[in-house]
Amino acid sequence: MTIVRYDPFRDLRTLQEEVNRLFSSNLTPSFGEEGIGRGAWNPNVDIYENKDQIVLEAELPGMKREDFDLSVENNVITLRGERHFEKKDEADNYHRVERAYGGFLRSFTLPNSVSGEGAIADYRNGVLRVVLPKKEETKARRIEIKSEGDEEPKTIEARPETVKAAAR
Repeated sequence: MTIVRYDPFRDLRTLQEEVNRLFSSNLTPSFGEEGIGRGAWNPNVDIYENKDQIVLEAELPGMKREDFDLSVENNVITLRGERHFEKKDEADNYHRVERAYGGFLRSFTLPNSVSGEGAIADYRNGVLRVVLPKKEETKARRIEIKSEGDEEPKTIEARPETVKAAAR
């Protein structure tokens, strides 16, 4: 079981990030030639990890590969782009448009255990999948323990947090 340090200000920082995001986006929608509201939107993102890598999956439906950009700099991965509204026919008269269009920018700070080197990105069926490998020194490994009375050495599984705590 991993021990997580209590951070009393975590909820406050989360609230501050949400308020900052609210005020950094367009508060009043502007209307273009088509009469369609264009404002900032954010694609949904899932981030998960396993013992070897961290995976980021972003939903970018209806977008072409040329419409977005992905970069890693200073341990921050940034996804930016724009989804354009394309009117099929000038005779079309839209009564309701619920899909969001416009520019977006999503940035995520990567943990120190992850390396931007060797990242692999794949875009299929409107989903961008980015695989970021963990650094070798942070991967869990097994440590063999020998003792005088034992004929056969015992093996325990060490996790990076355990190794760091033992080093102190």
